[in-house]
Amino acid sequence: MNRSQQIQQLKSTHHWDIIIIGGGATGLGAAVDAAARGYKTLLVEQYDFGKGTSSRSTKLIHGGVRYLQQGNIRLVRDALKERGLLLKNAPHLAHPLKLVMPSYRWYETLYYGLGLKIYNFLSGKLSLGKSEMLSIKRTQNYIKGLDGKRLSGGVAYYDGQFDDARLCITLALTAADVSATVLNYAKVTGLIRENEKVKGVVIHDTINNETYEARGTIVVNATGVFVDDVLKMDDDGLEKAVSPSQGIHIVVDKKFFPGEQALFIPRTDDGRVLFAVPFHDKVIIGTTDTSIDHPTIEPVPQEEEVEFVINHFNRYVHTGLQRSDVKSVFAGLRPLIKIPGQKKTAVLPRDHTIWESKGGMINISGGKWTTYRKMAQEVILKSHYAGGLAYTRCQTETMKLHGWIKKPDYDDPLHYYGSDAAAIRYLQHQGYSQTIHPNLHYTIAEVMWAVGNEMAITVEDVLSRRTRALILDAKAAIEAAPLVADIMMKEMNKDEAWKEQQLKDFYKVAEGYVLK
Repeated sequence: MNRSQQIQQLKSTHHWDIIIIGGGATGLGAAVDAAARGYKTLLVEQYDFGKGTSSRSTKLIHGGVRYLQQGNIRLVRDALKERGLLLKNAPHLAHPLKLVMPSYRWYETLYYGLGLKIYNFLSGKLSLGKSEMLSIKRTQNYIKGLDGKRLSGGVAYYDGQFDDARLCITLALTAADVSATVLNYAKVTGLIRENEKVKGVVIHDTINNETYEARGTIVVNATGVFVDDVLKMDDDGLEKAVSPSQGIHIVVDKKFFPGEQALFIPRTDDGRVLFAVPFHDKVIIGTTDTSIDHPTIEPVPQEEEVEFVINHFNRYVHTGLQRSDVKSVFAGLRPLIKIPGQKKTAVLPRDHTIWESKGGMINISGGKWTTYRKMAQEVILKSHYAGGLAYTRCQTETMKLHGWIKKPDYDDPLHYYGSDAAAIRYLQHQGYSQTIHPNLHYTIAEVMWAVGNEMAITVEDVLSRRTRALILDAKAAIEAAPLVADIMMKEMNKDEAWKEQQLKDFYKVAEGYVLK
């Protein structure tokens, strides 16, 4: 996947069937679906693929136990099906994970145990394994440090775990594999109209400082929390459709949460859930639910959110976690669909919504990572009807994503690359096996691969999304940045001025990930 080739495809194509704005989970999924059906597809993203919400999740592919508790059976059933499909179609990126839910009242083990039996039943043939009720001792064996005085038992069950940013990049690669044109750092600055209908977009390439026009039958707005900004280009009289909600996570060393299982606390003080999830030899703990007035591309964790997560974790797991132990903290925004009169985002539905705006643009927002494929299928079907495109069946239920391998070795740090790992390993054998930092397992070869094959344009692209260095250990990522910038400068034939600007830009972003 080469950016220069993608730009050339943009320049040489006079008409697209579908133009997608937004390179997060929903937009990239839609690009894969549309191109796999044979539609001439263009996707443009104003920053990098997965720069926003799609790289800031809890790293779980799940049906949503809390949605079952709320009675949203349809969402749970759909999500469980999609969970199973993703684990089949991208086993190098997603795998089963055992979660343990401790109970602190005698009836909770039975209550949650029965609920998870239903949860497992709804997954049908795509079940990842049976749930089981646990004694106090077995619960403590799974989750070290649990308070045994109040504990009455627990329940263990399975969901899926994945690397969200790597899945974004894999979807971009998959879309390119099936002949979609995908461009990062391509900002839509306006809509093209014909007879009062939206028939294209004006694109500003922020890397080369060039402007292009792309015309097509249907334009899809899949910009997540920024959906209202694009919607205003079509109809500036509309009220906002999205109520953004911020969730933060902290990342700590595994000594504070040893073991291979995840912890799930079904209800915190604000009505949300708390997870502690093993990820890349670290542990991610979160999340919060804070209403935000205006979405930003780099949301900042609030002090009270950080304290909330640390205090709640320490309430259940007694390993003495302190602020100084936090390796990184990151925030993401959920694009929740508004309900008139409802201000508390924790109770807003996680379903997605698809609608056609004034000029015929198709808009999609809401939803969750787990259901990205189904959302894509539905928005492309809607686009087919709205644009009068020739009907072809959806191909993505059984479509293997880029890099698919049958049996990944999850102990191999390169397993997230799937079949591409062989090429990276070859680079390592050619003398590029040095790690970019003593506390990070990523190598020079992976930086070179990201630049040459995954459209990494900035130092942040490499350290935040092609690798996960920034969210795993922010200080180590900052210390690794000069070496990464130097490698990229040579691979991209840039000069020292470019390198210095890249470091300045990265340090500004990275500061937000360091807990002070």
